Amino acid sequence: MTLPAPAAVLTGDQWRLCEAAHRDRADGLTAAHRARAARGEKHPVEDFLFTYYSYKPAVLRTWHPGVGVELEDAAERAQKRWYTTGSTPGTARVDAEAYRAQKGQLVEAVTRVLRATVDRPARFGCFGLHEWAMVYRRREHRHPAPLRLGQARTDAVVEASELRCTHYDAFRFFTPEAAPRNTVTPTRASQAETEQPGCLHANMDLYKWAVKLGPLVPGDLLLDAFELARDIRYLDMQASPYDMRAWAGAPVRIETPEGKAEYVRRQRVFADRADTLRRRLLAALDTAWPTSEDRAKFG
Repeated sequence: MTLPAPAAVLTGDQWRLCEAAHRDRADGLTAAHRARAARGEKHPVEDFLFTYYSYKPAVLRTWHPGVGVELEDAAERAQKRWYTTGSTPGTARVDAEAYRAQKGQLVEAVTRVLRATVDRPARFGCFGLHEWAMVYRRREHRHPAPLRLGQARTDAVVEASELRCTHYDAFRFFTPEAAPRNTVTPTRASQAETEQPGCLHANMDLYKWAVKLGPLVPGDLLLDAFELARDIRYLDMQASPYDMRAWAGAPVRIETPEGKAEYVRRQRVFADRADTLRRRLLAALDTAWPTSEDRAKFG
């Protein structure tokens, strides 16, 4: 088989510098979490990035150049999983074909969600009420922090609001009493139909998709997606019904008109950042399978 010409060629010195810089950046992003873990301390905002997503900090340290980049002086790397020899002996490249052969269903599912979401109009009317719906009429809660308004007033906010959650992995944690109040019923099977680019959790999940796509995703894109997920997580908890001031700073009081306006303003900024990353992920997939026939197979 004749390999396509690489889009870029990195010398041994160049790619090793890229890899080292990537690891330094990843270590900086996870330093506080690793230090807390060593002391046995919890952080209910940032721990979510390593428990809900269940990816250890070491995952972030793994650098890939992305598809179409050839690494010189990389014979050892060519022996690693998902790599193969490039156009000349001693070089290495990501083996997108092997990845597709083994993980085609995963790639297809991720691609379908990304493509369906990217050009869909963003909605900004949920106001973060998914966290409120998760504690509606509940005496026991997932977080140790108390409710800012108490249980009765928290329930009253839910009852006075229209729940508009479009993200299945948030909706599935609604209490049985809250779920029927939602305007839609997201399911795992309908995720590509209901996901929308204004949703905080859909945009946090770009980190998950970047990890799942593994070597197809350049290292800087993986870390950019992690940073976005971290920043969104803070707004998610600031707008929650919990008193998270000790960990997340001042609350965004979405039970007030001013709080709703602040939430939407910040939500729009995150949606813009997420749009760039979502398109970069799709571009990486298009680079992995550049023909129209290949793309048709995967969303």
